[in-house]
Amino acid sequence: MIPAAGKSLWFFAIIGLVPLAALGVLMYLAWSMQGAQFTVSSEGLRLQGDLYGRLIPLQSLKFYEAVVTDLNADRDHQPTRRTMGTSLPGYSAGWFRLRNGAKALLYVTDRARVARIPTTEGYTLMLSVDDPAALIAEISARSRAL
Repeated sequence: MIPAAGKSLWFFAIIGLVPLAALGVLMYLAWSMQGAQFTVSSEGLRLQGDLYGRLIPLQSLKFYEAVVTDLNADRDHQPTRRTMGTSLPGYSAGWFRLRNGAKALLYVTDRARVARIPTTEGYTLMLSVDDPAALIAEISARSRAL
């Protein structure tokens, strides 16, 4: 038999790289969800974590409409459809549609303790933190100081 062309080997090499790339993305997500943090400064609210991290200027946060919510009871604001994000048991991060049709950026690990902060950019920010009321108070204090 005549040996196969080198193209066949390239095909198998590329097919083998796909699972390795997927494994790399999963490992990055597992690492980043452990180190997610939120920092309030005079610049704004910095979301550090996985692919969806960003700096949201204080002027974009409607702190006066921010509330502490329990997503287990607040049906209108429960995420129903992931549009671009990560949704694992006990971890939701990225862009989602809520039951009420609104767009939201989530970093949720504990559905019972969520700071829900609307923005002027047309989406709602939903963050799980140890003390959601303290986060909202810090954002409010920084925003009023401007």
